[in-house]
Amino acid sequence: MHPGDAERLSGRAASDDTPARVVDGDGPDLPAQDPPGRFAWALTGSGHMLEESLALAGRLPHVDLFLSAAAEEVLPRYGILLDSLRERFRVFRDKTASAVPVGELYEARYHTLVIAPATSNTVAKCAFGISDTLPTNMFAQAGKLGIAGLVFACDTQPVVVTRAPHDWVTLRPRRIELDNVERLRAIDHCRVLCSLEELEAALSTRLSELSLAWNTSSS
Repeated sequence: MHPGDAERLSGRAASDDTPARVVDGDGPDLPAQDPPGRFAWALTGSGHMLEESLALAGRLPHVDLFLSAAAEEVLPRYGILLDSLRERFRVFRDKTASAVPVGELYEARYHTLVIAPATSNTVAKCAFGISDTLPTNMFAQAGKLGIAGLVFACDTQPVVVTRAPHDWVTLRPRRIELDNVERLRAIDHCRVLCSLEELEAALSTRLSELSLAWNTSSS
């Protein structure tokens, strides 16, 4: 996708100063004047700390969700429906071959990209510069634009206990998964988090940098 396509992809004519509804974005409309910036929060096909991650997203000001196709498959398995997400967020779905919603980044609308939780597949793709899903495209383009990125990686310890849809599972990430986490740390404009507590602390730091604060309610 080329940055010159941003106006066309956003559904806004070059001569039209009226705010337009963004292509592929479902959920609450933006106000007539955008806030100084928004969080772009990408969901992958991981269920690890999924509900807890969304709870953090709900506490942030001005958040849009970007779902991979795998995320759409996983969400209902954890009892999370798109309609419930649309009540709180604008939701962008991975329905185009060229990742059209990535054009939102070119509008200088987002100051931070969060990928949480991030599967080992997404971590590997981001670490090696592969962009073939909406979250990995968002990651690549955000980095090229100098937008801060926070990635909550799932497979970061020798033993990971995680909740599957109907039970708890103990996983033992392979050396390749752990090595890819370290590779990802070397990517420009990216900070890798290994726990929900680290993610919350990183978000608190980011809010402070932006002179913003947590919402007092997630509703």
